[in-house]
Amino acid sequence: MVTGENNGALTGLKVIEMGQLIAGPFCGQLLGDMGADVVKIEPPGAGDPMRNWGNGEHKVWWEVIGRNKRSVTANLRVPEGQELARRLLADADIMIENFKPGTMEKWGLAPDRLHALNPRLIIVRMSGYGQTGPYSSRAGFGGIGEAMGGWRAIVGDPDRPPSRMGVSIGDTLAATYGAMGALAALRARDATGRGQVVDSALYEAVLQVMESLIPEYDVMGITRQRSGSILPGIAPSNVYRCRDGEYLIGGNGDAIFARLSQAMGRPELAQDERYATHVARGNHQAELDALINEWTQTLTIAQLEALMIEYSVPAGRIYRGAEMLADPHFAAREAIVAVDHPIHGKVRMQAPMPKLSDTPSAVRRPAPRVPGEHNIEVYHERLGLDEAALTDLAARGVI
Repeated sequence: MVTGENNGALTGLKVIEMGQLIAGPFCGQLLGDMGADVVKIEPPGAGDPMRNWGNGEHKVWWEVIGRNKRSVTANLRVPEGQELARRLLADADIMIENFKPGTMEKWGLAPDRLHALNPRLIIVRMSGYGQTGPYSSRAGFGGIGEAMGGWRAIVGDPDRPPSRMGVSIGDTLAATYGAMGALAALRARDATGRGQVVDSALYEAVLQVMESLIPEYDVMGITRQRSGSILPGIAPSNVYRCRDGEYLIGGNGDAIFARLSQAMGRPELAQDERYATHVARGNHQAELDALINEWTQTLTIAQLEALMIEYSVPAGRIYRGAEMLADPHFAAREAIVAVDHPIHGKVRMQAPMPKLSDTPSAVRRPAPRVPGEHNIEVYHERLGLDEAALTDLAARGVI
């Protein structure tokens, strides 16, 4: 549920979010979940395009990415709107932006100018290729970063073109590293008193999670290929068919495989030279998967799950929204939170994480209903503008 209390770890920090779509707003969501006061600057009128993104008739993605934020409007393409942004940034702790490199400079909001105004400001910049380098001026979305960072090449089945993950992983990884960089910069500011620029490139964020892809090629000339639902050489670790659905089993450790063999009623498999070691199982991966799949197809998911629990084998159901909302473990850990919505009453969504014992993250306010919902509140609180001044700015299209 939504709570107005704020004892989050970042309570008292002022964040100005100037990005749109996914990377910038997700970074703002993370910091807001941890208690920061996030003021989002949206273009007058339609606001952030994320308000209209998502599946189905009702666009509820915004309810997640817009939570824990206050919305003001400012036309950053005109000098008066840029001046409003500078005034908001004058005492801010963190600024987030994910515009094409050069845009902030064109608007008179370059880091050097902002640091002259507020030396303690931490500036988080997210872009496709980073702020420097020969590609920095290119347009880049999450999918491009996933391709350049190596993700797309290895996702999908080997006989088909590269697949995408069903979520915007390139954007959210860059945003997560952006938030991590902001927290590191806050710690450095404690020692130096100075803010700095955090440069988070989408392709580099993806590259960070590519494990040993580069050294494998560099040392051995190995180019990872698409491998469908398996990781080559890691066995058994796959999705297997049951009588009534699919179930994932991760039994690739030696001791775990021995327990899986017992659950199958085939303890001798753990001693078979084809399967006795990690390397041997990897060399016989296809035949081992076929053997396990033949067994799982004789069982229901419930029967298989009971055996996996009994023999302590890491395994689990393939969850979708319905399973998550019905699962008692999600409920017990409050992994799903209900947020007020003017049309739907309550919208359930993922709760903030990680969980901190003393300064918990939480959803403290729902996503702003309209762009500029908090214009009067924020501009009066932060800048001392009265309602007449705001009415004049609105009439001239500045806010």
